[in-house]
Amino acid sequence: MKTALLLSGGVDSSVALALLKEMGHDVTAFYLKIWLQDEFTSLGDCPWEEDIKFCEAVTKKLGVPFEVLPMQNEYWDSVVSYTIDEIKSGRTPNPDIFCNSLIKFGKFFDKIDTSYAKVATGHYAGVEEINGRFLLKVTPDPVKDQTYFLSYLSQEQLSRALFPISNLSKNEVRKIAAKYDLATQDKKDSQGICFLGQIKFKDFIRFHLGEQPGDIVDFDTGKVMGQHNGYYYYTIGQRSGLGLSGGPWFVVQKDVVDNVIYISREYDSIDKERDRFRVTGFNWFAGAPPNDQTGLKVKVRHGPNYYNCTLEMENEVSGTVTIDTPDKGIAPGQFAVFYRNGYCLGGSVIFSI
Repeated sequence: MKTALLLSGGVDSSVALALLKEMGHDVTAFYLKIWLQDEFTSLGDCPWEEDIKFCEAVTKKLGVPFEVLPMQNEYWDSVVSYTIDEIKSGRTPNPDIFCNSLIKFGKFFDKIDTSYAKVATGHYAGVEEINGRFLLKVTPDPVKDQTYFLSYLSQEQLSRALFPISNLSKNEVRKIAAKYDLATQDKKDSQGICFLGQIKFKDFIRFHLGEQPGDIVDFDTGKVMGQHNGYYYYTIGQRSGLGLSGGPWFVVQKDVVDNVIYISREYDSIDKERDRFRVTGFNWFAGAPPNDQTGLKVKVRHGPNYYNCTLEMENEVSGTVTIDTPDKGIAPGQFAVFYRNGYCLGGSVIFSI
């Protein structure tokens, strides 16, 4: 079928492209050129030119058409503005989730020819259709599995999504890249937020929000221990970058109104209630929350770690999650994504802890 593949310049999407070509798809590769790469080069080295060179080398090797698609405005409207707003409000954003649902499987589809039946990526995830609904499957590599970042796709988006490396581990992907002698076979994995590239998140925040000096206060004694440059530079549970002696110190609370950061040495004692949190903004791939919660698990961040959990729905739009082991880093704005029996059931937003 006619397929559009999103090529990032990394090994995963390169191998996805090779597999599609091998399967006989009529495939065109697209590189999404995003806003930050042109506008804010003063913050650091942006890798987009290098990425495009890798993309060109891979597509030439495989004999696949390649296009660079500017999407700066779409990224700003859908992803970057959300990130800035969340940080300013004292919450913890996850722009990669919106990058997938609103851009890669959203605005991108509006940009390309309607004859493309599928949008393929190098995500570690799978899609399965059961009884007319499309479900998101986890992959064999628990560390690389990226279903967490895809938890807000719609049914229409899942029906069009294609993940050629869904059944592969990272080691297997590397071997296939070597088999095809792809230029990306030894390229290191990218890290960090989708639109920042190699730019440091702290520099991005400083560029948009500047500095706002405030007090660092000992939660237990009320004593001012130092100064910070803005509450938005800190996250709950953070223990590095505080610049204080006598630690370890943990960030345990942020006062957004008065711009105060509260710290403590006794993080565990303050954080007793972090085995429960409230969620909203549900996206269920089955169309509704699970009736049977046997085996229900949740992730509160990307990675291999799940918590056994229960979800008590308060009404149609909110509920309370209880996890079996307290977590030290749960904060409003994070996403809680639910799983059972090898499937990602959907996602939610943490709004209260």
